[in-house]
Amino acid sequence: MKKIGSSIQENETYLKRDDYQRELLRKLNALRDKIKLGGGQKAIEKHKAKGKLTARERIKKLVDDEKSFFELSLFAAHDMYNEYGGAPSSGTIYGIGKIKSKNHVIVANDATVKAGAWFPITAKKNLRAQEIAMENHLPIIYLVDSAGVFLPLQDEIFPDKEHFGRIFRNNAVMSAMGIPQIAAIMGPCVAGGAYLPIMSDEALIVEGEGSVFLAGSHLVKAAIGEVINNEQLGGARVQSNISGVTDYIMKNDDECIDTIRSLVSKFGERPAAGFNREKSKPPLYSQKEIYGLLPEDTVKPYDMYEVIARIVDESSIDEYKAGYGKTLITAYARIDGWAVGIVANQRLVVKTETNEMQVGGVIYSDSADKATRFIMNCNQRKIPLVFLQDVTGFMVGSRAEHGGIIKDGAKMVNAVANSVVPKITIIVGNSFGAGNYAMCGKAYDPRFIFAYPNDKIAVMGSSQASSVLLDIKLKQVDKEEKHFTENDKKKLLDEIAKAYEEKNNPLYAAARLWIDEIIDPALTRDYISMCIEVANNNPEIPKFNTGVIQT
Repeated sequence: MKKIGSSIQENETYLKRDDYQRELLRKLNALRDKIKLGGGQKAIEKHKAKGKLTARERIKKLVDDEKSFFELSLFAAHDMYNEYGGAPSSGTIYGIGKIKSKNHVIVANDATVKAGAWFPITAKKNLRAQEIAMENHLPIIYLVDSAGVFLPLQDEIFPDKEHFGRIFRNNAVMSAMGIPQIAAIMGPCVAGGAYLPIMSDEALIVEGEGSVFLAGSHLVKAAIGEVINNEQLGGARVQSNISGVTDYIMKNDDECIDTIRSLVSKFGERPAAGFNREKSKPPLYSQKEIYGLLPEDTVKPYDMYEVIARIVDESSIDEYKAGYGKTLITAYARIDGWAVGIVANQRLVVKTETNEMQVGGVIYSDSADKATRFIMNCNQRKIPLVFLQDVTGFMVGSRAEHGGIIKDGAKMVNAVANSVVPKITIIVGNSFGAGNYAMCGKAYDPRFIFAYPNDKIAVMGSSQASSVLLDIKLKQVDKEEKHFTENDKKKLLDEIAKAYEEKNNPLYAAARLWIDEIIDPALTRDYISMCIEVANNNPEIPKFNTGVIQT
């Protein structure tokens, strides 16, 4: 193995970059704290006055250790639905946490946000939680406390394939797969939402707070004229002792959570995928030094080897084809003891053997060819893949086209698309165009996809996009026979660039679940290790086959 990286010289450039990244994290963490308040302090106090725990308190009591709970999609719905007062974290909390030393997916409705009502992005978030459970054969726990679909947006959540009904379909599929599902009804559970806990393997209900029915008392009166209250209609004793719908009556939230932990403790052992792991060894350099390595402006160069040196065990790699296709780094390594294959964009300016300069962050034909073969090797050897994205796309121009860049790019995309080992993607900087696809963007089914706080996801860079959009606008102006001064052009360009930038930042992506979470770069090892540990829970790895590849 080859040692990589070097000791940091704390010069002006490093210190400026370090300050910039830490400030981004400070702002991000302040926003996290605000979002974690859900509907706000008053809503929390009202919720607790009923003798109920908040969603976050329930999760804290359920898991073995609060620090081992990896929350995902916390920024879901950020700056969305503002016309309805917003929906912090989409009114749902989910993540992966250990219960009785085993990983589980945990999903909890936050009833302080619109009574736990489901917005369109809430459904998408719940589907993502179920997808993680299915892909990794993880048991899933639902802590239900929801008023059901947010009716003003029912047309965006109810009828389509990836809408509300898909959740119940997944309940059935997971049960057939043998994936345990336990639901705790800790508040209202109404209409279609009633199917989620009842299609789980077992359902607990909290007396006095939990209720489950297809139609509440108001709708029952309107529909058939029957006058009845919700407790008599579908409370804990009715649904457990009369209808037999629920399985356990719980006195309160605490007893309910203790019972879930007891049930979980009795699950049998399951086979693992068998990904290779040795004793974990820390990198030679502090992970926090990544802050000072990453540039403030994502178009500026930096050395990805130095970043990798702060992620992998002992800062050591076995680099594949080190002297070929230098704008991509392909290497075997260990992260927290786990064997991994790393595919990373190199952002430095590099030279070929013919002394031709190559711009980092761009994928050339030789880089794509190298990556394709490396990905195939990892699939053959059952080694999980880690993609470190900082890509501006594939090389363009006549020389690249004549050299077959589309063909070579297609080979890489084919290998990524058909890869059967777990893929973990981290967007370190830029994620533009077809480079997003080749480096295992969201559309290519990474088991998990994360982003650093300074990432950008778009079809192209803002300067290029703004220039193109300005040209289109100016042609429209010419047709209308209007006159634009240079100041008018500059003002319009600035407006276009600003609008474009607002949509390529990580918060915009996280709000829409294009990524699973924005992470602290200094915790990269922790997240990758968790992902592989989770993926190792699914022993079923299909046979690898790329189909037809043009040579």
